[in-house]
Amino acid sequence: MGRRPKAKVTLDRELADLPTELRWREWMGRVEAVIFASRDPVTREMLARVVGEGCSVELIVDDIRSELRGRPYQLVNVAGGWQLRTRKNFADAIRTATGTTEQGDLLSASETLVLMCIAYYQPITRSELGRFFGRDISRDVIGHLRKLGFIGSGPRAPQPGAPYTYVTTKAFLAHYGYDTLRDLPDMEALEDAGLLSKEMLLAGDLLPGLHETDPE
Repeated sequence: MGRRPKAKVTLDRELADLPTELRWREWMGRVEAVIFASRDPVTREMLARVVGEGCSVELIVDDIRSELRGRPYQLVNVAGGWQLRTRKNFADAIRTATGTTEQGDLLSASETLVLMCIAYYQPITRSELGRFFGRDISRDVIGHLRKLGFIGSGPRAPQPGAPYTYVTTKAFLAHYGYDTLRDLPDMEALEDAGLLSKEMLLAGDLLPGLHETDPE
């Protein structure tokens, strides 16, 4: 006998029978539960499926954030959505309890720098990356960044042979805690403030958190 198809779940989004305050609390619980259960950042469109028509997801999120103040985790904007993350000041406690170390085996120094350049100059080809560094960029480096999900293929470049370009992904934004690429530090502002130099660029010390993955 074949399996019976699962019955479609009908969720009461409006909760019209509940008082206003209880309705809002239920919506808050639903939104927090969906975000908690997801490994990836949850978009506004996804959260809108579990609350009433016209309900402001942003206001729900603001109220959840208020309730999480003082807790060891927080609700943050990353990769165009929301995600629950532990606060940075508890990182040492988590590593001690789990026996893990800092993310020292994800990227080498050279891979970190290539990723940084793709983030700032995308879409960019491998040959353009090579001219930036004055040497050929290994396909292994590109392959590793792809495997980690930090970069993907962009549009073909308007150059002879129409080579593929590379761009960063939502996984890159989520991993390094950025909501959009506009959150990347402004290069001109960093230069004007004396926080950016050629030496810093070559050392891979531009993007917050990226240099911490260097195992060397």
